[in-house]
Amino acid sequence: MSKLWQARFFTTVNHLRDLPRTTVPEIAFAGRSNAGKSTAINILCNQKGLAFASKTPGRTQHINFFSIGGAHVAMHRKDETNQAEIRCLLADLPGYGYAEVSGDAKLHWQRLLGDYVQRREQLAALVLIMDARRPFTDLDIQMLEWFAPSGKPIHCILTKADKLNRNESVNILRQTQAKLDSYVDEDGVGFPFTVQLFSALKRIGIEEATAKIEQLVGLDIDPPTPEDLDPPEAPDDEQ
Repeated sequence: MSKLWQARFFTTVNHLRDLPRTTVPEIAFAGRSNAGKSTAINILCNQKGLAFASKTPGRTQHINFFSIGGAHVAMHRKDETNQAEIRCLLADLPGYGYAEVSGDAKLHWQRLLGDYVQRREQLAALVLIMDARRPFTDLDIQMLEWFAPSGKPIHCILTKADKLNRNESVNILRQTQAKLDSYVDEDGVGFPFTVQLFSALKRIGIEEATAKIEQLVGLDIDPPTPEDLDPPEAPDDEQ
């Protein structure tokens, strides 16, 4: 069973000062409104109502955090989350759709998202959700360029891949990877950016995305047991 299935709501924040005071790694999910971000999160976590999509694109201005570990699976369970046992946090970032949003709300979004992806030490990686038919909108590029200087991994999930034929799928993968490869550090070394196809409808790419996300936050490594943490007993002195 995927460890992502353990996901449950942890907290929501609207200001950086309210970010969780945890030290576990975080992985953020970002994407333009209507790219299928909420659907992808729900499919990967095997829960229908974990992530909610706003009916009005761009209206949701909060970061929603979901915990992995520290509680029984399923959101409806009432048991408290044991924060000491949380393995990582998933951060669902606001979808960036500006059509129906005021200027003040746009500025708030830019500050919240920009500061979070650029300054959050616990943020281990970014999952960028893009419509496979329309990747790299201006706002996708802005998100990439906010996060790229960190040198941390970005995994691009191209949703709605069922809308593409075989040749289109091959071409969009090649073009997207080429775009990602164009980002290099000051020494000309490429960043750890990867891409895959995904379809919630046809259930394409779920296992690939799950394995990548678990690897990026260390869920592919079993946590140490209490026995591992206890120092070995010193041998008795020889008489």
